[in-house]
Amino acid sequence: MIKILSDSTCDLSKELVQRYNIGIIPLYVRLGDEEYLDGVNITPEQIYKWSDEHGETPKTAAASIEDISKFLDPAGSDEYIVFTISSSMSVNFNNVRLAAQELGMSDRVHVIDSANLSTGVGLLVVYAAELDKEGKAAKEIVEEIENTRDKVRASFVIDTLVYLHRGGRCSGLAAFFGTTLKIHPRIAVTDGAMHPEKKYRGSSRRYVLDYVKDMEADLENARPERVFITHSGCDREVVEAVREYLSGLGVFKEILETRAGSVVSSHCGPGTLGVLFISK
Repeated sequence: MIKILSDSTCDLSKELVQRYNIGIIPLYVRLGDEEYLDGVNITPEQIYKWSDEHGETPKTAAASIEDISKFLDPAGSDEYIVFTISSSMSVNFNNVRLAAQELGMSDRVHVIDSANLSTGVGLLVVYAAELDKEGKAAKEIVEEIENTRDKVRASFVIDTLVYLHRGGRCSGLAAFFGTTLKIHPRIAVTDGAMHPEKKYRGSSRRYVLDYVKDMEADLENARPERVFITHSGCDREVVEAVREYLSGLGVFKEILETRAGSVVSSHCGPGTLGVLFISK
């Protein structure tokens, strides 16, 4: 039997986790001296409130080797495929490998560095679960995922630069002018790291739709199985406008909405929205 696991940065909804029988390994979120488990006992709204009150970004930390070991059974015969956030962003990938080694399970635990975050990871996790349902062997699934990884298209458009500034990813001057001029950067994940690509202006509905429309050619060349609308708390009107636009393309069989978890929310703040998919 194959068990599919992912760290909590995959940002899959509870419904999708249950539908595909995915095990979730939570990362840590630290608000000052208090420690929480991502997706278990902390919400993005609590993170925003704490961040605004303290003027700093919460710390996030990988799952420990001991934490990860609880999800693996050395006495059994199951094989595991474990997805992690990009190894350039966290030591979680290495910790999973070390946990498998300590348990003597390296031959049964296949660890995949997603080279991505949020539902950029989630897209690969769901695809692996579908391949498992088709009866593929673990090694076949891993090979297919590794061939697909570079085809994931993950990007977000940011509402406010304040949270990036607090986390040291944006200078105070840039944050000031960005807020004053209502500049909203597009951040894309390439080669396992986040990079700024473009800037938008205007109201939330306008700049978010401009961001999505800029991807139209890529969206039309996407795999049709699904596309994610992933956000950290956006106005319903904005989300529905994006859904309507994606539906109008006539490309995707499934348009999924999910909330960004603690990692994306901590660093990008509320109002962040991304459209994520796999290219053909």
